Amino acid sequence: MGKLTYGMNISVDGYTVDGKGELPWAGPDDEVHQFWNNRVRDTAVSLYGRNLYELMSAYWPTADQAPDISPVAAEFARLWRAMPKVVFSKTLESVDWNSRLERGDVVEVARKLKAETDGMMEVAGATLAAPLVRAGLVDEFLVVVTTVAVGGGTPFFPALEKWVKLELVENRTFPSGQVLLRYVPVD
Repeated sequence: MGKLTYGMNISVDGYTVDGKGELPWAGPDDEVHQFWNNRVRDTAVSLYGRNLYELMSAYWPTADQAPDISPVAAEFARLWRAMPKVVFSKTLESVDWNSRLERGDVVEVARKLKAETDGMMEVAGATLAAPLVRAGLVDEFLVVVTTVAVGGGTPFFPALEKWVKLELVENRTFPSGQVLLRYVPVD
């Protein structure tokens, strides 16, 4: 059975993007980027919503060809292209870069994928993660807290009908001051 993870860089006040829907503040340093590269390398399948997929696919498919790209970012581009992706959208006509299009209910599809997948799965993006968090399907939460407060935007955690009790299983401070917090839900 697959293990569904949800992780992102967030502002210190808990947002994945600011009030304008932007995240220029979230760019990781090389060590944080390498942490995410290692996660992508170990991901059996990643779940994307249309918005994040379009954002990622506009840059990463050819990013490693840029002359000024860092080695760690070039590695991420190669890993991202190769990683199997399921993209949830009712409006996209097609997807590329080792992706398949899914029009079904994200909770139902995620349950099926967890049953069929060996290894780590990830859900990418707060909007797509929200129904999965509410349904109790997320097995691990990772946040890399950045050193900026943005004052509003899209929160990492959605509004919840009931509390999700978490146990801290890892914490790590990067030289940049960014902090990794890894949690698992507990009953």
